[in-house]
Amino acid sequence: MSKDLNQCNFIGRLGKDPEIAYMPNGGAIAKFSIACGDDYKKDGQKVEKTNWINVVAFGKLAEIIGEYVKKGSKVYISGKQETDEWEKDGIKRYSTKINAREMIMLDSRGAGDSPGEQQQAPSHPTPQQAPSGGMDDFDDDIPF
Repeated sequence: MSKDLNQCNFIGRLGKDPEIAYMPNGGAIAKFSIACGDDYKKDGQKVEKTNWINVVAFGKLAEIIGEYVKKGSKVYISGKQETDEWEKDGIKRYSTKINAREMIMLDSRGAGDSPGEQQQAPSHPTPQQAPSGGMDDFDDDIPF
């Protein structure tokens, strides 16, 4: 079988605190779900829908999730889709989840401490953030 692309990317908020467990070898496992909002029009009316995405993470990523992410946290998740299959009472059952490979916390620092406060990034780069590589050599009179 060839190796095809299996990559999923989501931005959403955790519906509850992640569940953290440890394997016999000491490796961490984090299980959680994120709500991804969507909307569409039906009969001229806007309809909002929430899709719940089940996510699992292992190892160091699971430890980070357990320490820094909680219910309501906004996160970017990138990983691969996996489908589990089992049989119960003679009926095949399926469950789909995302095996996370990357997670980025999208809440601003301190946003969880007090709901009304959010730290803002500077609107223009400070000297430490300015890109290097000869950008000062360009003429300021560019016609566009």
